Amino acid sequence: MTETSVRDLAQAAGIAEGTLYRHYASKDDLVADLFARNYTAFAHHLTALQAPLHGFRPRLAALIGEIFRFHDDNPTLFRFLLLVQHQGLPRIADGADNPVSVLHELVEQGIKDGDLGLTDPALATAMILGLMLQPATAIIYGRLQAPLSRFTDQINAACLRALDSTGQPTEVHHG
Repeated sequence: MTETSVRDLAQAAGIAEGTLYRHYASKDDLVADLFARNYTAFAHHLTALQAPLHGFRPRLAALIGEIFRFHDDNPTLFRFLLLVQHQGLPRIADGADNPVSVLHELVEQGIKDGDLGLTDPALATAMILGLMLQPATAIIYGRLQAPLSRFTDQINAACLRALDSTGQPTEVHHG
């Protein structure tokens, strides 16, 4: 994205370069706005998707499935959101308009309801994100074959195991 000029963006959008500058002071402002709008819209979509579901397991499965469908159906937008997040996230306040916050709230509720053995919601959220986003990143770099949605059940199961969602103690064997 850094090598793309405002002229390139205007050409791709089929508009005059001056039109972009009337709305955005810089390419960074344009990218930040595109990121914020799409990131927020996706958060709202994920929130609405979970509304009719009850319990941690079905809500997590729906969330993972939808994120992976989004990846497969909109690969360019997914990649944009994933790869620009470090530039875009500092401009977005934490809250319900953030997909990470939507997941975090789900995890907090799962802990409160006793559905998770892991009791640190920030750690649990980070673990789920890692299990979801690293395979997406591997697809971007050609280390894993798309579609991502074919891994939905496996990654959902891995998330549940990682979070010890049964509440049963996990036995660790040492050498």
